[in-house]
Formats: sequence, structure tokens, C-alpha cells
Amino acid sequence: MSQQADLIISGSYLLPGSHQQDLITDAAVAITGDTITAIGSSAQIKSDFSATRTLHTEHGLIMPGLINTHTHAPMALFRGLADDLPLMTWLEEHIFPVESKWTPHMIFQATQLSLAEMIRSGTTSFCDTYLFSKEVARATEESGMRAWIGEVLYDFPSPCYGELENGFAYVDDLFAHYREHPLITVTADPHSVYTCSKELLSRLGTVARDYNSLYVIHLSENQAELDTCQERYGCTPVQHLEQLELLGANTLAAHCVMLNDEEIALMAERGASVAHCMESNMKLASGTAPVTQMLAAGVQVGIGTDGAASNNDVDMFAEMDSVAKIHKVANMDPTAMNAEQTLHAATLGGAATLQAQKQIGSLAVGKKADIIVLDMNQPHLTPLYNVPSHLVYAARGADVVHSVINGKCVMENRELLTLDEDRLLTEIRTMGETLMEHGKD
Repeated sequence: MSQQADLIISGSYLLPGSHQQDLITDAAVAITGDTITAIGSSAQIKSDFSATRTLHTEHGLIMPGLINTHTHAPMALFRGLADDLPLMTWLEEHIFPVESKWTPHMIFQATQLSLAEMIRSGTTSFCDTYLFSKEVARATEESGMRAWIGEVLYDFPSPCYGELENGFAYVDDLFAHYREHPLITVTADPHSVYTCSKELLSRLGTVARDYNSLYVIHLSENQAELDTCQERYGCTPVQHLEQLELLGANTLAAHCVMLNDEEIALMAERGASVAHCMESNMKLASGTAPVTQMLAAGVQVGIGTDGAASNNDVDMFAEMDSVAKIHKVANMDPTAMNAEQTLHAATLGGAATLQAQKQIGSLAVGKKADIIVLDMNQPHLTPLYNVPSHLVYAARGADVVHSVINGKCVMENRELLTLDEDRLLTEIRTMGETLMEHGKD
């Protein structure tokens, strides 16, 4: 007698993790509720299970959804608004001023825009640190995506909550609202060591401990940040967090471009993780993070796109391609960041930075059903010798045809099922025109 499943996904190939040796051909996965029930040959799965519905893709590759470990989702509205500028000029003269015009409705719509782009390009989970995070979370909840979301705090007033003390109340509300949510996890998010006092950094550390949450922070992003920290505190940003006893297993540090060997060893010892944002760091000329050294030392590294205002997209397939190639030339070593290492960082490695590797990041019985399917019947993906190689060096976000998150189909045959894409694009165009008019004032 066959078992009952809610959904069976089948295709020509199934890659459960990041290793070519684990590839299954003519494969299928059975899903019951939000969980993977079985993985195997298509014939075996269809023999063992009867399903409410099936989703078959000829030439399809079934794989784990990609995990974007560092985003600012609403900044999709600022894509192309202020390009080709140094980081601090970009932030202080362009981004901070335009952020003062945010309204909750604008944040909600701009977040939906980024979510649509992420779903379309194969991302099923993301970690977001930004403003008006209640609206980011609300948009995410409606989209069906999985996310880690935090309200960024800094020493000066925020366009979201105003004075800093209000920010802590806002964060408490966020934690309370999403305490038991199956898809949204709240984080404690100081912006950076150069925008947060010692007291603010430490107080958010207490918040993270009280709520058993991640502590997400921009860290050692460029030389200017390093110089500022040395001038103020006589140490590097990593040393600053260490002295404040804030560098730990719950720390997810974005960028980490300016690290020396001693700091890498310290981060490995403390169990801190890194969200590596190669394309944003390149575009802002921040430098190249020593990722190969981090991995060799045992630091857990995930891949992030950063916001679309400094990338200018959130396509994790494009990001993987950049990560692998830049580290080869940076190290003058063609074996650096090979395809399997890079794919791991975008899947199970990313899950580990979020302390979620037991739930997501690979396809295994008992894990959450966060799955994407690519159409491999494409000129740029034919012939097929090595799947991880194709995924890192040749595949594009547009090759993703289906996306299932927590057992629910959110995109089928390239059609978004949880977002009204046509309406959204129309509203965003109008919003962009209004933003440009305000910019002329």
C-alpha cells in the first residue's frame, strides 16, 4: 500500500547537496506538509507514494533553494539611483538622505519587488537587516519566503522609529510577534561599529542573548571603517567586538573584507560566521574578503548579494559565479573556491551561518522542503558533464522554473503564485518616478 504525499517533484536530475558524486538521475522527491518525506529514483518514489499533485520537469534539475545571507530588500527601489561612488560618499550623501523619505507603504512594496526577484532567481531563504522591518516581515510573510529579519539600530534617529529608545521597543515588538513563526526569525542588528556606540553594541548583544537570536552586523567592510575604528578605539572592528565580548557563535558579520590572519583565527575560535558579498564589495571598491583563508581556518561562510542599490541585483547564481572567479584571480590559483565549495556556501554553508543547517540548505528526509527546479534544456547548459560546475559558472537565475518553500509552491513555470507581479511593477514604476521628483527638490 502506497504512502500519501502532498507533492511529488520529479525530473531528470536531483542534486541533494553540493557534490557531483551525490547526483541522482531520473529522480524525485516526496513532500508531506512542509517536510521532505523521501528522495530517490522517480520510479521508486512513484511506486511508494501517491500524491495530491505532481510537478514533473523534463530535463529538470531538482536542488536545494539558494540562501542569501545578507540583503537590504527594500533597497531594490534605489537600484541604479547612485552608482559608481565610494562607500561612504554613497551612504552619507545619497543613501541616507533618500532613506529619510521612506514610508511603511513604500517599504512594503519595495520589499515585494526584491522578493519577486529573489524567488525568480532561485533564492528560498534570506537574511535581511534594514529599516521598517515590520513591513519587510509582513511582505515576506505574504510571499511565503523564509527569512531572518532585523531592524537596524544606530546612534542617530531612524526614519522608522525616531529616537533610539523607540528602536528597542520596536525590536521587542518584532520578536514578540514572530516568536513562533514557521518562516520568519527575528535577529538583533546593530548597523556597524562606526554608527553604533559601545553601549548600543553591548545592549543589542544582551537583546540577542535574551531572545537567543543572531547578532547581525556589518563588519570590517572597507579601509575607511578600519581607520575610523583605529582612531576611536585603538583597535580593529573585529578586536572591538571581541573586547566587548560580542564576537560569538551567534555573530553573523557581513563583508569582513579587512581581516588579518589573527582576526580570522579569532573568528574561527569564537564560532562567528561571515556573509560574503563579493559583487557589492567589488562595485564599491571595498576590496576582496579573504574567504579562502577564512574557510581554511574553519570560519563558516555564506554568500549574500547585499542590497540591490549596491550590487545591482539579488541573483545568487550571478553572485556564485563572481565569488568563484574573483577568488581564483585574487589568489592566482585556479583551484580556489571551486564549484562545489561555492555551491556549498550558497546552500548548506549559508544555512549554517543562520544556525539552520539541520532544517534547510540540502535535500534530505526530515528537512524542510525548500526546493528549486532548473530547466537544463538550455544551450548554455548543454552538454552536462558536472552539475555543480554548471550551477556556478553557467546557470542563471532565469533558468529556475519552479520554487517550493516550506512545502508550498511559490513559483510554477516561471509564474509567481504569491505575488501579483504585474500590479507590483506598475506601482514600483510610479514610486520611482515620485522618488526622482523629490530628489530634484
